[in-house]
Amino acid sequence: MKVTVIGTGYVGLVSGACLAEVGNDVLCLDVDPEKIRILEAGGIPIHEPGLQEMVRQNVAAGRLHFSTDVERSVHHGTIQFIAVGTPPDEDGSADLQYVLAAARSIGRVMTDYKVVVDKSTVPVGTGDAVHAAVAEELSERGLDIPYSVVSNPEFLKEGAAVEDFMRPDRIVVGASSDQAIHLMRALYAPFQRNHERLIVTNLRSAELIKYAANAMLATRISFMNELANLAEALGADIEMVRRGIGADPRIGYQFLYPGCGYGGSCFPKDVKALIQSARSAAGIDLRVLRAVEEANDAQKHVLATKLKARFGDLNGRHFAVWGLAFKPNTDDLREAPSRTLLADLFAAGATATAYDPVAMDEARRIFGNEARLSCASSPLAALDGADALVIVTEWKEFRSPDFDAIRQRLRHPVIVDGRNLFDPELVRAQGIEYFAIGR
Repeated sequence: MKVTVIGTGYVGLVSGACLAEVGNDVLCLDVDPEKIRILEAGGIPIHEPGLQEMVRQNVAAGRLHFSTDVERSVHHGTIQFIAVGTPPDEDGSADLQYVLAAARSIGRVMTDYKVVVDKSTVPVGTGDAVHAAVAEELSERGLDIPYSVVSNPEFLKEGAAVEDFMRPDRIVVGASSDQAIHLMRALYAPFQRNHERLIVTNLRSAELIKYAANAMLATRISFMNELANLAEALGADIEMVRRGIGADPRIGYQFLYPGCGYGGSCFPKDVKALIQSARSAAGIDLRVLRAVEEANDAQKHVLATKLKARFGDLNGRHFAVWGLAFKPNTDDLREAPSRTLLADLFAAGATATAYDPVAMDEARRIFGNEARLSCASSPLAALDGADALVIVTEWKEFRSPDFDAIRQRLRHPVIVDGRNLFDPELVRAQGIEYFAIGR
């Protein structure tokens, strides 16, 4: 099938590459010529395991193309994926200007039937707005060309996006057109050969499914963080509590790991957007989600709070930070807990040396010439001259460190672990003070 993907960001590039991988002829459009230049040169603008090689192979095979030419992109695919950004407005609602601009560009150029697919994460009712935007452009041209609008939300985890797309646990298609549903079934047939994964809903239900899924996962994280803080105050061990409640099949073990807060491009933005859209579109106050957001904002300060409890005044102190990305296997620092930690340290007069396996370039771009932050070339190098080590991201290479080397390099043998990577008794037996979350 011929497919167009509008947007070469995280969702668009992964979707385009994976659709090309199974034999489709895919054209990815972006208005940023620098992104297209990087992609055509064999690079990718994001860090995602397995993606660069997949892009290169499909470009070489002639199945994956990149362009800034809107007219070419609209004429290319019967199926037109809109995978552009929906950044938060000042009130937290999703900014739909790029989605609607993409829809209008399709309406301005199309000459035959198109399936316009919302792949971006959008609030309920966006499909209707996209339909109206296309209709308005066709009306101005004096044309009556048939088209369908579909909601096909993505469920891609950063760091495992290629695997998630190639082996999905579900494929949600929100549509009312039989023709559009038939085409979407055909497009996704290679991804569900051993059993049916496609769930067909109406347009608005599909839009709500995406927000509801992220909101539920964020709720579990904030709930466990609240329990961890309580466990710590009461002398309980949150790891034992996690095992006890996770054994209940109605609860399960996933997303029950406490830490220093969630971040990234999805959970914070989507929780805010769902709260705001519920308020503006339905007059409903989502009190649980407001509490989830408040709990997460507070949790991001827990690491600095623990450092202050241990050292008192942090002015003049220097700390080592392991991990900057909001999660492993990505270089994404959007809403990352590390940024809150660093802001708290700088505000208290402290400095830091940070190490992250893949996010150092992104950190340099964000922090620029910040004199209070230096970057290390290795985990151990970050420890030199530091009063304590703070672990923010649970990269695999941090899981079995040389505790003797850590103790020798630090000015004080102190680890503040925001991800509960280690057994407290094991670390303390090495002569290291160990402060975890809820343990």
